[in-house]
Amino acid sequence: MRAIIVDSAFGLENLVMRELPEPSCGPRDVRLRMKAASLNYRDLLMVKGLYNPRQPLPLVPVSDGVGEVVEKGTEVRGIELGDRVCPIFAEGWLAGGVTKEKLATTRGGPLPGVLAESVVVPGESVVRAPNHLTDAEAATLPCAMLTAWSALVVQGGVTAGDTVLLEGSGGVSICALQIAKMLGARAIVTSSSDAKLERAKTLGADHVINYAKTPGWGREAKKLTGDRGVDHVVEVGGAGTIGEALKAVRPGGTISIIGVLSGGDSTMSLLPVLMQNIRLQGVFVGHKESFLQMNRALEASKIHPVVDREIPFDDARAAFELMASGGHFGKIVIGIAK
Repeated sequence: MRAIIVDSAFGLENLVMRELPEPSCGPRDVRLRMKAASLNYRDLLMVKGLYNPRQPLPLVPVSDGVGEVVEKGTEVRGIELGDRVCPIFAEGWLAGGVTKEKLATTRGGPLPGVLAESVVVPGESVVRAPNHLTDAEAATLPCAMLTAWSALVVQGGVTAGDTVLLEGSGGVSICALQIAKMLGARAIVTSSSDAKLERAKTLGADHVINYAKTPGWGREAKKLTGDRGVDHVVEVGGAGTIGEALKAVRPGGTISIIGVLSGGDSTMSLLPVLMQNIRLQGVFVGHKESFLQMNRALEASKIHPVVDREIPFDDARAAFELMASGGHFGKIVIGIAK
């Protein structure tokens, strides 16, 4: 089978296609013929060696994808040949709270990822893809959409009438916009691109802010709520944006930290957090039970994840380069098989 691997050293230049042996399928496993994979910023960091410099190489990268079940072990129940399924992000995290052991089972590092024509995973670690989604759309679910769901629904408890602030127009932020509107919440979206902000409006954004033109976008967002403050911030920037997020959120509100695009080290004052009873919540994707719950909601609401473009398997490196450039809106998908 063909696979894309990070070869003997980190770096996009070492992302190459290789012929690898077909992995064996055990009694509790399923073999998937992969149809599509989608990129997360984590995948780019992993390939560059910035996520885990001690990750053993070679590595098949990328955590998120969808495939068809073409073989199943004798002990697998509830999954049939021909089913279209997504492997979950952390194959050992089926339900309950997160633990060190569960975090050690994430796909695309330390475990092999899905950027291959054939992948073998435990049968209990896959979820059927919603029927109304294309392969490219279904490939976006395991990390980006589930992270947004965990932030707003599972941990955030966002309800109709709340106001949610979404930073940027990448995968998780656009997924969160779609979920926020499904919940009946108001949404404020930030970006440095007016064109991307116009696209966000077509998805239901109630207000948009160009942070390049309005550096103090935190106070601007608060003004848009009548100076009450937003109920929930989906924080993807990290050190470079958390200060503005604190200016935007209401007393008693929540900031879900799901990314560190502008860096992870911050010297912010903790006084606003303390004095205004603000909740800072780290969000690390989610477990299988949440995935199943989310899929039921996606099917009921007929939400289609936003795919910026689908890039051929043979040109997979171009997908990583697009991710690095930040030129995308929504998700970048790599088509593997039709």
